[in-house]
Amino acid sequence: MIYRNMKKLFISASLFLVSLAANAQKIETANTIVDCGQTVYQSPATAEFEVINKGNHPTRITDVRMSCGCTDVEYPKGVIPADGKFTVRVTYDAQTMGRYDKLVDIYTEGNEKPLLLRMRGQVVREIVDFGGKYDFMIGSIQSDCNGIEFDDVNRGERPQKKIHIRNTSDETIQPVVMHLPDYLTAEVSPSKIAPRHSGIVTVTLNSKRLKDMGLTQTSVFLGAFPGDRVSHEKEIEVSAVLLPKFDNLTASQLANAPRMSLSTTELNLGAFNGKKRLKGEIIIRNDGKHALKIKNLQMFTVGLQVSLNKQNLKPGETAKLKITADQRQLKNARSKPRVLMITNDPNLPKVTIKIITE
Repeated sequence: MIYRNMKKLFISASLFLVSLAANAQKIETANTIVDCGQTVYQSPATAEFEVINKGNHPTRITDVRMSCGCTDVEYPKGVIPADGKFTVRVTYDAQTMGRYDKLVDIYTEGNEKPLLLRMRGQVVREIVDFGGKYDFMIGSIQSDCNGIEFDDVNRGERPQKKIHIRNTSDETIQPVVMHLPDYLTAEVSPSKIAPRHSGIVTVTLNSKRLKDMGLTQTSVFLGAFPGDRVSHEKEIEVSAVLLPKFDNLTASQLANAPRMSLSTTELNLGAFNGKKRLKGEIIIRNDGKHALKIKNLQMFTVGLQVSLNKQNLKPGETAKLKITADQRQLKNARSKPRVLMITNDPNLPKVTIKIITE
């Protein structure tokens, strides 16, 4: 009898917990981070978050917690219907110079886990705009470049590159970088850019997630708003060169290591003058005391063909690197034609050969 009563009590408690979980309402936002960019000192900055109640029942906000007293939060105090949309406004007083990063926790009925909102930016005496040129159009957005190169990266490093952009349209845009591989992240500051105003896209490389030594290439796309259409005119080419590690070599190993020398690192193939292809060659020699290994041989662009008659060179040996440039394909290349080699020479682990045509 006692066992039956305990069993009934356990089932009732389980059903009660399931009921609580079912009634717990979840609120979500497409963008949990808003970057306000540059903020003038003592001129409050406001970040707006569009939030939706994704639950099946109405809910209400029960508590709002801020990371400091320098922020003020506006939010609906009443009932929020299922699928109801609302706005949370977070205002920072901008009383301190420098970068700021503020957090706001939004709690709702039946939820122990809050929705975390984040606003950030930089307080400055005077807003300073980009002084360079916007030479490229990426979709409808002006940019100072259409490609990024992370050169000479060691495993574990997290280098960053910045792209300066400008909104040339008559409407406020919310730029977003699309099709990012897992080794790249991108942030746009400010999150929303008014007409004829500028911003910065910061792209960060996580080198731990690169699979192979040498050259890794991909394309990302800069949209004017979340969900924007991917197209060729919005493309940004990204390349990264990961170097091999030699920091564990002893002094003796370094003294007896291979040493590569090349006849040139800038190969001028001359003018096409009606020719479809141009050819040239480079002589590689091992001046070291150990076997030289050419581990990777890659091209940065289309339009180049390479062949190497020998990848392993004993001390004193030479090899021929033959390079062919195709005029038609090179016309479509967006970056300068180059050939990359990764070797086991600790003093020259990476060699970039520039290819010049007229």
